[in-house]
Amino acid sequence: MEITTQNTQHNAQRNDPSFANIWQELLWRGLIQVSTDQAELEKALSEESVTYYCGFDPTAPSLHLGHLVQLVLMRRLQLAGHKPLALVGGSTGLIGDPRPTSERSMQTKEQVAEWVRGIQQQVQPFLSFEGENAARMVNNLDWTSPLSAIDFLRDIGKHFRVGTMIKKDIVASRLNSDEGISYAEFSYQILQGLDFLELFRQYGCTLQSGGSDQWGNLTSGTELIRKVEGGSVHAIGTPLITNADGTKFSKSEGTAVWLSPELTSPYEFYQFWLNTADADVVSRLKVFTFRSREEIEELERATAERPHERAAQKALAWDVNSLVHGVQATEKVIAASAAIFGNGALSDLDQQTLSAATAELPHASVSAESLGIIELLVASGLSESNSAARRTVAEGGAYVNNRKVQDAESVIDATELLHGRYLLLRRGKRTMAMVEVTAG
Repeated sequence: MEITTQNTQHNAQRNDPSFANIWQELLWRGLIQVSTDQAELEKALSEESVTYYCGFDPTAPSLHLGHLVQLVLMRRLQLAGHKPLALVGGSTGLIGDPRPTSERSMQTKEQVAEWVRGIQQQVQPFLSFEGENAARMVNNLDWTSPLSAIDFLRDIGKHFRVGTMIKKDIVASRLNSDEGISYAEFSYQILQGLDFLELFRQYGCTLQSGGSDQWGNLTSGTELIRKVEGGSVHAIGTPLITNADGTKFSKSEGTAVWLSPELTSPYEFYQFWLNTADADVVSRLKVFTFRSREEIEELERATAERPHERAAQKALAWDVNSLVHGVQATEKVIAASAAIFGNGALSDLDQQTLSAATAELPHASVSAESLGIIELLVASGLSESNSAARRTVAEGGAYVNNRKVQDAESVIDATELLHGRYLLLRRGKRTMAMVEVTAG
């Protein structure tokens, strides 16, 4: 089967008046790094409703930005009339695909089962489970758990050649490392190949998508189906998304950006996208939003002509945050940003949003007996001394919860505490600190 790597083909689509089909759109959006036969894939996606799948392993309690590429791709394909199978790997999650650096820590079966349920809930809103091309949620534990070790080796393992398996990029890198690779992780590609075979048999699935770094695992399935069933199926490898400077885009200050609002708040998530560099924002719009080519090109012009307006970044942050967390959560985030700088009511913000919006501000703790404005300004670090604090008040630069305080002898009333415990202090227009008030 021919393997083609895509690099500049999508650029040619930009001059076309419209996309010929979903394949051409995926190329223009830069979503195809590597694939099986391009001509066959384009023909299949243009002429029939293709059943396709993508797998998500529960190796953590939440999916992250790397998975969002696959979720958006699945959604695009379904909107084009194709039938998605969303696989959450109850069995592969017990092993974990090999990492480039070291062996994964195995979780208990109970923990993996809990993560399976959570990730299924995260995947579900991206797809429609109704209609002619309704999505279906599947779990590979359903077909692997009944298999004995002997059956697995006889019926599946015999079709894999060790020489081919050790040439896979991730396996080769681990074999050449000090860490090495266990037989469990070495066998992961066989398990993923079995998934494709079972979905091919049960649902007529003929296409699998995944990250290009998983290409060896993707093709283990296409080869297994060819050997066992004589069938011709396809795989798509999406590019690993990086910033223009080559750094990994899905890390923020060394921390993963999660899709779970408990692990990465909607406010943090929105700010992540809002802070996208001008050099990256157009490619992000193509990959992660459902805006039309014309809309994206207009935002590209706006970025070039009026970069200070950050119109593209605002559109990106709105679209992706709304896609993942909903429109209401996005509206709350924008309201929080406005309220922090005095253009809205801080009292309207729930505690989680308030905490997320002020997370990067200096924080201080004071007792309930120390709520004089001078004491607060000094305790928060906004003023170096009592005399400096008095000057700030006299000059009209002291604010508590966006209310200007004009009397240096003022004591803040407990009724002003946000959620019964917080005060947002501001000196001048933008210098702020968060104070937590403790009892006694």
